[in-house]
Amino acid sequence: MRSQALAERALGLIALPSPIGHEKQLADFVEQWARGRFPAGQVFRHSHSLVVGNRADPRPHVALIGHLDTVPAHAGEPAPRIEGGRLHGLGSSDMKGALAVMMSLAEQLPLERLPVNLLLVFYEREEGPYLENGLGPLMERVPVLSKLAFGIAMEPTDNKVHVGCMGTLHATVTFAGKSAHSARPWQGKNAIHDAGALLTELGLRGRHEVRADGFSFYEVMTATLATGGRARNVVPDAFEINLNYRFAPGKSLEQAQEDVRALVAGRAAVAFTDLSPSGRVCGGNPYFQKLQQLTAVEAESKQAWTDVARFSEVGVDAVNFGPGESAQAHQRDESAPVEALGQAHRILEEFLQG
Repeated sequence: MRSQALAERALGLIALPSPIGHEKQLADFVEQWARGRFPAGQVFRHSHSLVVGNRADPRPHVALIGHLDTVPAHAGEPAPRIEGGRLHGLGSSDMKGALAVMMSLAEQLPLERLPVNLLLVFYEREEGPYLENGLGPLMERVPVLSKLAFGIAMEPTDNKVHVGCMGTLHATVTFAGKSAHSARPWQGKNAIHDAGALLTELGLRGRHEVRADGFSFYEVMTATLATGGRARNVVPDAFEINLNYRFAPGKSLEQAQEDVRALVAGRAAVAFTDLSPSGRVCGGNPYFQKLQQLTAVEAESKQAWTDVARFSEVGVDAVNFGPGESAQAHQRDESAPVEALGQAHRILEEFLQG
């Protein structure tokens, strides 16, 4: 019954579209819900992000952290629904099912009698660039978020604990050439051809395993976008590649940038366009150990970027844990198992009650 009720609640949240940059309607709904259940001083909103709970409580603060936004809808997206034991709709796995779990826990738990003080964090623009993410400004305005005993980012993890997270950067790599008529290419310098060696190296590079506190993370560099050329009969004088580098915990942003420069080795200009730090593994944290034990499965490394990194930057231990299916995130007709919602609720209920 609980799983079905959570799925129906999540379906209502899915019915409030919130693609990145358009979170207001959902933020308004969550704020109205919060103000109906918490004292006015326990609901803080900045832009379309909220912190809900008693920020002055002396107990150790534990936060459940969920982003309100989704990726943009796919063309011809099927209608949201509950069907065949699964919740369907944009954000069902990433991460409106998790938001439903957060809200239900706040309603059903005896918040004043818990051994920890529960805070709920709902924020905007997680699916975009690091500097536009709504969690950063929220943490600046709510200092207690930088003093948490533990944070749980409710990302889709199939109800497993995912520790740490990969850092990520994007770089525009620009090869410069010289225009010429394509009938006489020797009179110019073909920027696309000049990029061939680097693209071949990227194709042969493979993944590089890095161990961090006993967990394996895989560093990869990938060309994800390419643009160049002005006309079919003109030798291109410029060619740009977007290079995405995913790097393991323990490597700084400065080190990651040096890795990219070393790969390019002066063959092209490099401009970094988005820099997101990695998130550390907090294997020694007792809250992590307790949550991992309750899941009854081994913890795994997070082979992606999440806001665990942002908490790591201020010295807060955090992990990823949520009912969504990792493989369903950002898919057309995204879905999540209904039973997973109830399972996540039960695990977090036991975890928070100690």
